[in-house]
Amino acid sequence: MIDRYNRQVILKEVGLVGQDRLRRAKVLIVGVGGLGCPVATYLAAAGVGTLGLVDPDMVSLDNLHRQPLYSTEDVGEPKAFVAGRRLREMNPGVEVHIHSVALGPENAQELIRGYDLVCDGTDNFAARYAINDACVVLGKVNVHASVFQFQGQISVFAPGGPCYRCLFPKPPVAGFAPSCAEAGVLGAIVGVMGTLQGAEALKVLLGAGEPLIGRLLLFEGLKSTFDTISVTRDPDCPCCGKNPNLALLDESILACAASKTSMANPLPEITPQELKAELEGANPPFLLDVREPEELAISAFPQSLNIPVGELMERHTELDPGQKIVVVCRSGARSANATSYLIHEGFRDVRNLSTGINGWARDVDAGMVEY
Repeated sequence: MIDRYNRQVILKEVGLVGQDRLRRAKVLIVGVGGLGCPVATYLAAAGVGTLGLVDPDMVSLDNLHRQPLYSTEDVGEPKAFVAGRRLREMNPGVEVHIHSVALGPENAQELIRGYDLVCDGTDNFAARYAINDACVVLGKVNVHASVFQFQGQISVFAPGGPCYRCLFPKPPVAGFAPSCAEAGVLGAIVGVMGTLQGAEALKVLLGAGEPLIGRLLLFEGLKSTFDTISVTRDPDCPCCGKNPNLALLDESILACAASKTSMANPLPEITPQELKAELEGANPPFLLDVREPEELAISAFPQSLNIPVGELMERHTELDPGQKIVVVCRSGARSANATSYLIHEGFRDVRNLSTGINGWARDVDAGMVEY
């Protein structure tokens, strides 16, 4: 043990006692992607005795620029199993438990209960809220990080301190926050945040320093600046406040996770071929593109209005409720949520381009770039 961990054992904040604490610690890493890869790597290297890996996904080629536990040969293999194999090779003294499932409100407590600490490396809000709520109920520490393009944020939510819902009380409307697949992300930025996440987890396990409890650390990658804001516990928080309502919390998570396929009424959609015919007709529809402005440089319809989906609630008054509108995004997911929202706001003739601009590129216009 001394040889492997010598460089950290000589730290007075670690020592042999601290190293033994790490050996006995059990950490659950939810999401073995851009954040989870560096977290898992550094915790395994540091000698954390038991690591649990939760991830239902398969390795894909577009993961590799930011998820260094995987290689080209791993494409198509389950992430959790591949990551587990790499970590065991790195440190045979670490016990790795594989949970190749999606975490949600129905299984969060079961997955988290046997661990001391959770590292939240998920990329969707439903899982983040499910992790938070389960950690509050079980009295576990939640080391949370997230990344958007060149920005990152990280905080530690611990018993007695504020929880994730104190900071963000309600999940956003489904689909109104673009994922990294839709908005893009720089791999090195994710690596910075994942490394910080690993450092915070080790500090908590060792009882060293001042973890980010009650503080949110913000990283701006383009400017290389860090800012810290205080987060206070909300006495009326529905999760950790005086009168928690767990049933209501589960409902909010399920609403956040809801997709267009779960709607009671089928969403009005149009295929690329049908849109082509209508655009060539006498009464073509108005095209609303809800992607981020940066995506328009890759491919775009020449005559369309761009309102990013995150701005639609504030800017939908720019549209004519009586106009025939087709909503467009990359693959049809964000546009489905935008279509649903506009219908709710009283727009009478709104349809979703079912396969997005990528479907248009595949099925109609080979000159348009698919991404």
